[in-house]
Amino acid sequence: MSLDPVTPVAALRRIAFLLERAREDTYKIKAFRSAAAAILPLDDTELGQHVEAETLTDLPGIGASSASVISQAWRGQIPDRLASLEQSYAGPLASGGRALRARLRGDLHSHSDWSDGGSPMEEMAFTALELGHEYLVLTDHSPRLKVARGLSAERLARQLTVTDAVNEHLSGQPFRLLKGIEVDILDDGALDQTDEMLARLDLRVASVHSKLKMDKDPMTRRMVAAVQNPFTNVLGHCTGRMVTGNRGTRPPSQFDAKAVFEACVAHDVAVEINSRPERRDPPTKLLELARDIGCLFSIDSDAHAPGQLDMLDYGCERAESAGIDPERIVNTWPVERLLEWAAP
Repeated sequence: MSLDPVTPVAALRRIAFLLERAREDTYKIKAFRSAAAAILPLDDTELGQHVEAETLTDLPGIGASSASVISQAWRGQIPDRLASLEQSYAGPLASGGRALRARLRGDLHSHSDWSDGGSPMEEMAFTALELGHEYLVLTDHSPRLKVARGLSAERLARQLTVTDAVNEHLSGQPFRLLKGIEVDILDDGALDQTDEMLARLDLRVASVHSKLKMDKDPMTRRMVAAVQNPFTNVLGHCTGRMVTGNRGTRPPSQFDAKAVFEACVAHDVAVEINSRPERRDPPTKLLELARDIGCLFSIDSDAHAPGQLDMLDYGCERAESAGIDPERIVNTWPVERLLEWAAP
């Protein structure tokens, strides 16, 4: 494996990305992202002085490990930590689905540090651009999900102005950060945000996050009502199950999947293939049922950190295994077609 020299900031960001991709501990990842932020304002002369004087660790946010990376990159070397991570984690995350992955133009479900994500929205956007995405929908949580710092209407309105600023900064690039939300489906099937704010968004993912053990009949009515809402575009992680991971396991919610998926077809709502390996949602039998009923799909990362944007690999492998026609996957569509479909 041969690697080209990289700048110290790029080396630190790439290490953090690869650690996120490998789902390593958050504190390790934050150390490298914090170090990148600490040296970003320094010009080459200032940075070089710290390297030569071995005083990098005097700077806030830089420890011994990140100082070593900075020093090696500044001297034109490939940092040892970066080379090791590239060797271990740079390849595809899944063996299948490569042709479908190449057809995906974007990702409709992602989170930033405005809610429960780990990075600023601009970092999510820059990483999506670097991965070759044409668009990324930022879908931070809605107000009722307080544990995830869900956005009130006022906070969401402020976020939309920042989204505009990010897009202005990226003008001229073949990429757009789209305005979205992962809106909670309330107990009665209503959506957890005002119609006024939902109307200002480009795309809306609706998901159940509470009372996941609700009885089958009321859960079915709840989900069908949400799908019937004209603002709903994507039904997120429909069963809510967890099959692995540090949050433990959780059984799938019980509902009449045929009724819910038929409602999705009737109201032009896509069923999300959630690519997080701890979710694998919907389960294979439900994925095949949605396929046979005629649903549209969205393969999403549900990324909470930049490195997790690559988890689309897992969803593409599952979609390919299920024999889903790529034309039925809405994030293979150009942005203009996607936005026309998503408009209420």
